[in-house]
Amino acid sequence: MSKEDLTYSEAIEKAGASITRFPLIPIRGVPLMSYIANSWDSIWAFRPDPSDLLIATYPKAGTTWTQEIVDLLLHNGDAEVCKRAPTPVRIPFLEICSPPPIPSGLDLLKTRDPPRVIKTHLPFQLVPPGFWENKCKVIYVARNAKDNMVSYYHFDRMNLTQPEPGPWDGYIEKFMRGQLSWGSWYDHVKGYWVEREKRNILYLFYEDMKENPRREVERIMKYMDLSVSDEVINKIVELTSFKNMKENPMANYSCVPAPVFDHSISPFMRKGEVGDWTNHFTPEQSKMFDEDYEEQMKDVNIPFRTLI
Repeated sequence: MSKEDLTYSEAIEKAGASITRFPLIPIRGVPLMSYIANSWDSIWAFRPDPSDLLIATYPKAGTTWTQEIVDLLLHNGDAEVCKRAPTPVRIPFLEICSPPPIPSGLDLLKTRDPPRVIKTHLPFQLVPPGFWENKCKVIYVARNAKDNMVSYYHFDRMNLTQPEPGPWDGYIEKFMRGQLSWGSWYDHVKGYWVEREKRNILYLFYEDMKENPRREVERIMKYMDLSVSDEVINKIVELTSFKNMKENPMANYSCVPAPVFDHSISPFMRKGEVGDWTNHFTPEQSKMFDEDYEEQMKDVNIPFRTLI
């Protein structure tokens, strides 16, 4: 786990006072947490193996859900094997860098033999070029902007390493202007969309996964060139339901205590719904955002749904 053989939770607790709401520093115009930006050269130089699989999302778009599905598929639905370690240890977060002794994503990847599953929130243009040069498989998950924004807002409230989100109305402005960690949602979803065929990216939608999880698990399985039984697929669908994942300590990020995640402010897994944005946006805010969305997305036709 680390030089001192600490658990992930122990490493976070030991880092203690050195953890704070880090400022954002732009890398090629994309705001990233300072700890990531300060390690950028090493992240950009990362060389994956051709057998590695990358799971890419904008933050709070179904990342952990997809990670759990992939891990279960790789282990034929064996729930106990998939409880061998918490999610951030099982599937390293490529660009994440934190104060020592918390291991960085790159630290964890050095301890793993390919094939590896790797997580990233980096927009397409910041993904290390080795992934494309080695033709790695990439699963991208996109979530409709309004629900994604609501989920990210509550996450930024409880994630004490991210900039203070401030009031909701101001957060909408920051989201529209791409002033949050990992940058513009618009650029993120469009970047992977326009490259999906050329790069053989499996582009999934959160709403489709909620509407018909079995179908989407089968799509992921086929993309990974795997074959599991119908019984195992049904088991994976059940194990990765929101209710079960929220109660699974190896998936619900309860392994990440304060001073990183304050679960008393908002749980990491909050609702997992489609349409929760209707409980947050006023009619005026919704109209303002819809106008911005129409302008920003006029050059693409990505079939997002805000309700199912």
